[in-house]
Amino acid sequence: MQLVEPRHRGLFFSIFALFTLFGTSMTIFGATLPRILASFHWDYLAAGIVIAAGAVAYFVSTFVSGRLVKVWGAKPTILLALALIAAGLALFAATPDPLTNTLLSALIGLGQGGVEVSLNSAILRIDPHNTGRPMNLLHGAFAVGAILGPLAVGLLTQSGVDWTAVYRGLAALSALLAGLMAFAALPPVEPQAAGETHAPLAAHPAYWLSALALFLYLGVELGVSNWVAEYFVVVFAYPPEASAVLVSLFWLGVLAGRFGAPMIFKGAQPDAALVGLAALTTASIAALMGLSYAPGAPIAAELGQGLLFLAGLGCSVYYPTVMTLVGKCFPQAQSQAVGFAATGGGVGSFVFPFVMSWTAQAWGIRAGFATYGIFAAAMTVVVLWLAAVVNRESAGRRLASAG
Repeated sequence: MQLVEPRHRGLFFSIFALFTLFGTSMTIFGATLPRILASFHWDYLAAGIVIAAGAVAYFVSTFVSGRLVKVWGAKPTILLALALIAAGLALFAATPDPLTNTLLSALIGLGQGGVEVSLNSAILRIDPHNTGRPMNLLHGAFAVGAILGPLAVGLLTQSGVDWTAVYRGLAALSALLAGLMAFAALPPVEPQAAGETHAPLAAHPAYWLSALALFLYLGVELGVSNWVAEYFVVVFAYPPEASAVLVSLFWLGVLAGRFGAPMIFKGAQPDAALVGLAALTTASIAALMGLSYAPGAPIAAELGQGLLFLAGLGCSVYYPTVMTLVGKCFPQAQSQAVGFAATGGGVGSFVFPFVMSWTAQAWGIRAGFATYGIFAAAMTVVVLWLAAVVNRESAGRRLASAG
């Protein structure tokens, strides 16, 4: 079976490039967090508020964008989203004022939510057999961006260039890709969904389980990404100027899984490796927490880096597989279901920074980071439940069709 039909390959590569930029924009704050804290003299709570503002805007945007894609189509939604991202990135960190940066973070979050829903909906439309392989590759692009951004931060800071330059560069790239997407031919929204109401979706357990799964997952994924550099600096005395590379290491694990899964599991159900890899994330974060109580060990930091890679590997297929399950369960209302699931993720990325920053402020960063291990275990249980519900419904549909 072909990964992407020949007629959709040009579109897929355009979306891949855009999702690469999206990945960079979602993780660049974590890569620059040690520099922000040092340069702007913020405490953990102020940083958490800035992160949370973007998350609030993101989850509001994902919910609204699910409706906008249905009414406007994917292209206008993407173009509006990219305009918001470009404006926010062009001005973010230009001043140390926390309020200004909180507002700019919210502007960026609004754009990120629109990109998220629009591109996921488009990929589901060009994967009619619900294989999940194009979705995994698309989210592999997110991981590519998440790796390149922190690497760029590390190279800039080591060469003496102002670290804020990475935000200005991303703003320019966002504007450039908006121009390119204006000429792209995106697939139409689901053809028979216009007359549906929200009630059938809200009555289905998979509708809520998908949102809960991504609530937990996005909190863990972006939480680890945003705080791991500071965690290593504080716990393992890691050099601050090299700490941005740790964010890339986490996303390198994500990338390995997202590019590897479509190659390894060609004939398998998309959820075949999902539960096992989610459990790997839980175990890796727990081991990283345990290692923090022996920071003086000769190779503690090196072992921590290996665990960080494994945590990223475990996270790799979670989000794209949940989105594939959503598309499989709601074939006639994909944009709305995708938007609601992504909203759950946005709520998680909003709640977790507060939990983390408050816990870290009160009891230290070790205790704050431990919350991610607890919620990683919860996300494993929830996705097992979601996969069982979706697969049971799919089996029922096949029996009904056969009858």
